[in-house]
Amino acid sequence: MTTLAFDVYGTLIDTQGVSVTLEKFLGEKASAFSRAWRDKQLEYSFRRGLMQNYENFSVCTRDALDYTCALFNSALNQAEKNELMEAYQMLPAFEDVKEGLALAKKSGFRLFAFSNGSSDAVDTLLTRAGIREAFIDVVSVDEIRSFKPNPGAYCHFLRRACALGSDTWLISSNPFDVIGALSAGLHAAWVKRSSQALFDPWGIEPTVTVSSLLHLPPEILKRQESAKGLHDGH
Repeated sequence: MTTLAFDVYGTLIDTQGVSVTLEKFLGEKASAFSRAWRDKQLEYSFRRGLMQNYENFSVCTRDALDYTCALFNSALNQAEKNELMEAYQMLPAFEDVKEGLALAKKSGFRLFAFSNGSSDAVDTLLTRAGIREAFIDVVSVDEIRSFKPNPGAYCHFLRRACALGSDTWLISSNPFDVIGALSAGLHAAWVKRSSQALFDPWGIEPTVTVSSLLHLPPEILKRQESAKGLHDGH
């Protein structure tokens, strides 16, 4: 049976949703602040993974918030920072997510959430977004004290999900995650919701690219049928 590993932040959950809370404190700077915060959050996780100086994703998020406050010269007090961190646990799902996940389940796929966030944080986030019940389980890289795209993270997922790489698809809007999964021997679908989104020109292409999760199941099924046809032809 085919297993789907759904990235959470930026794929299922809209990290820009924190802009609503940021607008209270920063006004028109909120959107730019949110993007810078997200970029620094990822950078800090990558650096900690490479350095093997692990702190969980919430710590990376908090440290990135402190950095971004300094970058924008924004004197947010501790209570305001705490409110923003709480808002990060109440981010909304993208509009296509609930229906897309339901369609994937109906198509017979095994669904897991697979995240750099800790299991408790992701479980809370997905529950508040109303999509936790779609998944068999939440698999977190916190369990191996590293971050995607470390190849060990994808191996950890396969062990936890009792799945083979040849039967597993990583689903992500984040190119670094797609490339990481492909490099580790999984299939990968890039969710390109914006026409402005760019994929890294590394010569490693997604197995499929979709603009919405609604298009994902038929694309995977079509790819599998094509592969089966080629195999039968031999």
